[in-house]
Amino acid sequence: MSQNLLNRKKTRAIFLKDLKIGNYAPISVQSMIKVDSRHKQSTVSQIKRLESAGCEIIRISIPDEEALCNLETYIKTANAPIVADIHFNYKLAIESIKRGVHGVRINPGNIGDKLKVKEIIKAAKDFNTVIRIGVNAGSLEKDILNRYGLSSEALVESALRWINFFEDEDFLNFKVSVKSSSVAVSYKAYLMLSEKTEAPLHLGITEAGFGEYGIVKSSVGIGGLLLQGIGDTIRVSLTGDPVREVNIGFHILKSLGLKEGVEVISCPTCSRVKIDVESLASKVWEEFKNTKSNIKIAVMGCEVNGPGEAKEADCGIAGGSKYSLIFKKGEIVKKVRNEEALSALKEVIGQLISQN
Repeated sequence: MSQNLLNRKKTRAIFLKDLKIGNYAPISVQSMIKVDSRHKQSTVSQIKRLESAGCEIIRISIPDEEALCNLETYIKTANAPIVADIHFNYKLAIESIKRGVHGVRINPGNIGDKLKVKEIIKAAKDFNTVIRIGVNAGSLEKDILNRYGLSSEALVESALRWINFFEDEDFLNFKVSVKSSSVAVSYKAYLMLSEKTEAPLHLGITEAGFGEYGIVKSSVGIGGLLLQGIGDTIRVSLTGDPVREVNIGFHILKSLGLKEGVEVISCPTCSRVKIDVESLASKVWEEFKNTKSNIKIAVMGCEVNGPGEAKEADCGIAGGSKYSLIFKKGEIVKKVRNEEALSALKEVIGQLISQN
């Protein structure tokens, strides 16, 4: 699948540092520093881990002056754009901008006073800083909450209120998010909002949870919107290690053909299986997971769902009781003993990578 097949919605382009967002630019994966940003060493360490995982935007909470004092170090440390996360204190947003942060995430409803929001906008104009208007279900304005309750309509009404406010201030260097912990509420809100603005949209399910359940919620919510052509940046919000957020984000994008890289598909296995599919697929993935080439590799447990069923794969293996078949584009190219199967498959994969 390609980005064209997903019929992506056109949004206006903005630049976070040198990263293009919107107007059909590749969808970027974001995560957030989860250690105390007042602790310089642990924050720098997590920045480096996130970048090693491929994180393209790094958000850091700046809760007070002590954290603010470290911000310039974090900006210099990172290659990725740094976004300062600000909630109630508008002065921290302005100071973060002045210290060179590439973007700030604010919830204008938390700041409240429009004059204070105007001051943030003015600073962002002066320093060419991106603002994310982050609307979520936990901080809606009282009048909107009274009118709509906790609903998709409320999220969209609040977002549009601030979008119009920013545009009236002649400021277009922003993106928007409308997040809820409910997949259905978030999904509907983004569908509605995408019809009413050309601003780039940041996708996520807030407070998605932990473990498998959090992954499923995020994958359903974010993936469903991406299938509708909606979304310019994403964050998988999981309790725990932020590197996992990045990995899951890339998996979501790769599953839709929106990120380049190796994809390993494998059969679910059944009583016909004669080889250890899980172990073999895992070894192939670990060997080639950081390869940038767009190659689909199939690991199949028997001849029933072997070369024929995996025709969409560039190459693969179908196991038997003693021998395994190595195939390319559904055509068998080798028959090898099972103990030689992994090395034979890796050889074929290497050939394909060298041709790309």
